This record gives sequence, structure tokens and C-alpha cells, in this order.
Amino acid sequence: MDGFGLDMVVASPISIKSEKILPIDLPVVDLSRERSMVTKLIVRACEEYGFFNVINHGVPCDTIAKMEEAASDFFTKPVAQKKQLPLYGCKNIGFNGDMGEIEYLLLSANPPSITHFNNISNMPSNFSATVSAYTDGVRELACEILELMAEGLGVPDIWFLSRLIREVDSDSVLRFNHYPPTLNKDCKDKDKSPSHNHTKVGFGEHSDPQILTILRSNDVDGLQISLQDGVWNPVAPDPSAFCVNVGDLLQVMTNGRFVSVRHRAVTNSHKSRMSVAYFGGPPLDACIVAPSVLVTPQRPSLFKPFTWAEYKKVTYSMRLGERRIDLFRNCTQLE
Repeated sequence: MDGFGLDMVVASPISIKSEKILPIDLPVVDLSRERSMVTKLIVRACEEYGFFNVINHGVPCDTIAKMEEAASDFFTKPVAQKKQLPLYGCKNIGFNGDMGEIEYLLLSANPPSITHFNNISNMPSNFSATVSAYTDGVRELACEILELMAEGLGVPDIWFLSRLIREVDSDSVLRFNHYPPTLNKDCKDKDKSPSHNHTKVGFGEHSDPQILTILRSNDVDGLQISLQDGVWNPVAPDPSAFCVNVGDLLQVMTNGRFVSVRHRAVTNSHKSRMSVAYFGGPPLDACIVAPSVLVTPQRPSLFKPFTWAEYKKVTYSMRLGERRIDLFRNCTQLE
């Protein structure tokens, strides 16, 4: 979501072409409700939308506010200063000359990696502590959601998903994305009319390859999902919620019950959009396979076992417009 934590973006024109746009309201899951109801709502949302919002999520408001302030402070720095960080990128994304109306900061979401940022020049002294607190909060939220998913699917080992991102060597990522407004602030008021559509691609069409994504964004439109080919569904931001989406690995580990939906981020003509995405990833050597309870004669295994390292390598080598996950389907299930 909003860029899947790897230095790549789909090769596509920056300007948005004329497309079918149908706004959609994502399911909202209140984590404070009765547990059996919550599990049912999450499973249904993952099967039908691949996306949902969570409220009463338990991440302290103060932790969120400090993280957003730190990210905003970073992106307001002069470009020359930001470019001194090797993990900063702007417009040119990935290895194939792909472009997007975006600047970003990409961090490993593991505590040993985060502490190193105290030693990076041009970063505020409290940046590491702020990132650590936020990452701890969203990691716990991700684990809680994954355990609710497993319970809702009837998997006896409800930790089979969450333990992968709790591992010390988990390959989780925190990504800060900033989408500047498309129009120059000196543009005249007449250019603000609906007939003047200046929307551009911020981060191109893709699915997130990891297990689960937890997204926080400011109150500016930009996220769009595609539940059917040729149709884009804008998702209204909800400042009170985290947006959660299924990754490719979760689709495999649920034997196709949950769907990893393709999505993109577009710019806003007059407002700056910023998002912080936590991508929950397993250790590189983790074997990605569905538990036996989700494989039945009526629903045979749809995917061949593979490691996250193998899938990550494919993700880097292919363009995001291509469906990477299809390469790992069982051939017998494609006949």
C-alpha cells in the first residue's frame, strides 16, 4: 500500500488517463467489539475487499501524532539535505527508470536497525525514539489482527502468521511517503475548478508482497484500489483509523481465501499528502505455505511452497504491473 516497501514503482505514465472511477467505502472494524464478531468481520473484509479500516486499535494518539510530526519535519527539509540520506528517494524510484510524483524515506522496521538512526546526520535526536515507539505500536496491532484472522479462519495455531513478524530477523519495513500537490501554489483560483484535473500517479499500480500492511495517512485523498480490472475505487481517508490490507504472502498462506488487491496512490491538486506504511514481512528464510487446515479436497493447495527470499527476489526483478504471485501457483491448479 502506498508503495510496498521496496525501491520500485510500476512503469506507467505519470499523468492519469481517463479511467472508470467508482468511490468505495471500506469496511470498518471496531477492535473493541466482541471478539467472535470482530474475527468474522475481518475475514469477510479480507475475502471481499482485501482492505479494511480499524478503529479503537490501541495505538496511542500521542505516539501517532509524534510520528507524523517527525515525518512532516523531515519532508520540509531542503532537498539537498534530504538527499544526504541514502534511504531517501525522490521521483526516480527503482532500477528501471520508473517515475512517480513522490518522495519517500525507507527504513527497516526492526529495533536493531532503528537505533542506528540516532547516528545519522540531519535527523533530529529524538527521531529514533519516535520511530521505535510508533513501530512497536503498529507491529503489535498487526500481530493482533493476524491472530484474529487465524482464529476467524479456524486455524488451531492462531500465531502461525503473527510469529513471523515477531521474529528478531523479520524483514519488516517502515516507509514514509510524501506526495506534493500537483499544482504550483501560485496557480490562479480558476484552476481549482473540477474541470481542471491535475491528478497524477504518485505511486503506480501494485500489490504489496509482504504479509500485511498497516497504513496511516493524513486527511487527504489519494489511495485507490482496483477490485476489478479497469475500475479504480478511491478510498476516503479516515484520520481516526488505520487502513489494513492483505499482502501477497497472506494470500498464499490463506490458500487464496484472502485477496491481495492491486492499488495505487495518486496526487491531490492542491494539498500535500503524507502516509506512513508498516509492511509486516517474515524472515528471509521463512517458508511460505498455507496450514493444512486450509487445504482440503474441495480446495487443494493453490501455491507451491517458497521462501520470502525467493519471492522478494522475483519482486525486485519484475515490474509491478506484472502479477508476480501467479509464478508460484501450482501448475495442476491452472489446468
